[in-house]
Amino acid sequence: MVLESPDIDKQAGILHYCTKFKGIGGSIKNSNEDFKVSEVVDKRFLENLSSNQDGIYRYPIYTLEKNNIDSNHALIEIEKKLGIRLKIMGIKDAKAHTIQYVSSEQTKKPPRVAKTHNTMITLLGFSKTPLKKSLLGGNHFVITIEKPRSSDVLSFMPEITKVANFYGLQRFGRERLVTHLVGKEIVKRNFRKAVELLLSYTTEYDSEVSKELRKRLRDPTSYPYIYKQLPKWMDIEFMMLSALVKGKESIPVLRSIPISIRRLFVQAYQAYLFNKCLSNAIMNGEEISVPKHGDLCFELEQDNIFGKVRKFNQSVDDASKLVPAIRMAGYTFQPGKGRFEMITNNILKEEGIQPRNFYIREMDELSAQGGFRQAPLLCRDFHYFNSLVLSFKLSAGSYATILLREIMKPIDPINSGF
Repeated sequence: MVLESPDIDKQAGILHYCTKFKGIGGSIKNSNEDFKVSEVVDKRFLENLSSNQDGIYRYPIYTLEKNNIDSNHALIEIEKKLGIRLKIMGIKDAKAHTIQYVSSEQTKKPPRVAKTHNTMITLLGFSKTPLKKSLLGGNHFVITIEKPRSSDVLSFMPEITKVANFYGLQRFGRERLVTHLVGKEIVKRNFRKAVELLLSYTTEYDSEVSKELRKRLRDPTSYPYIYKQLPKWMDIEFMMLSALVKGKESIPVLRSIPISIRRLFVQAYQAYLFNKCLSNAIMNGEEISVPKHGDLCFELEQDNIFGKVRKFNQSVDDASKLVPAIRMAGYTFQPGKGRFEMITNNILKEEGIQPRNFYIREMDELSAQGGFRQAPLLCRDFHYFNSLVLSFKLSAGSYATILLREIMKPIDPINSGF
């Protein structure tokens, strides 16, 4: 019997749990030190850094340590305070103590150490090229679960391979799950509706201050009076209202948002469609961890770094060296006859979306090609301690909270730290 997810998970396309484990309860992220994340990169890249900058080793490589701020806002803060524009490989959550690698193309007089209110960058050396996402092998997590009902994680271990590689609530805005809704309206060319959602959409988890402000923002005549009263944490809304009071149309208003954040909207909608595909596959009794004949698969390489996608041929291929991959919705999406592709195609029809809609001529920078993502969550080096401290590694792009939700089975994910 499949255990249904809490309502807020369903809003993100996660319709049920993957395991029969009862869950130990508890909460996470009671402090940032209880949720530590550090990136795992190709060791060869770090070993080949030069301590001196020259015409070949031009690009500064830093570690970025941050608290109480997500990666995109951290980059904005650093550029604003230090004048340094940085490039990241992966997005990290605000409610965590994180360490990640960043590079800069501003090569003149790079600082050795520099701080802002929420961040610190430390120079590691110089590289021939800026960082590429292909260098990110995954993330190492050390997480404390507070006040669990039980410490019996051992009983969960036989089911750990059944966990699906869902996108977590962070991808959609957590307590204010609006990002994918905005993305859908952009894909459907309803740009005005996208602006309205960003400004006024609320959920039961919003603060009373947020609810009141967003209620007032449903009336466009209030824009000139409200935008100067917005709290600092509503920086995106401030940018949009600044454009609106100048009389700009919906597309320029959306473009007032930094590109790194703006791209998240359509990507979040793709993530929602992926979650629904996985949910439906599991509901249909599909095995997501073991490939079936004709499946698109990633090859498992050393240290679980993925190779190229190819079809699984059960008569010649070793299934233990392959992991099922799901084709993401995008303008290159082709239904085909694969089990996951057919599910995604049906979901797109229900949504009233065609693959070509993801090519957005009006905002070409938000066009989404598609791509692939593995179906199961691949967890390595999993350890737990009696005080309910968990240590494990996940592949790049996978969410620790997806593993934790299966272990904890929270009744109220938001109030439990998710």
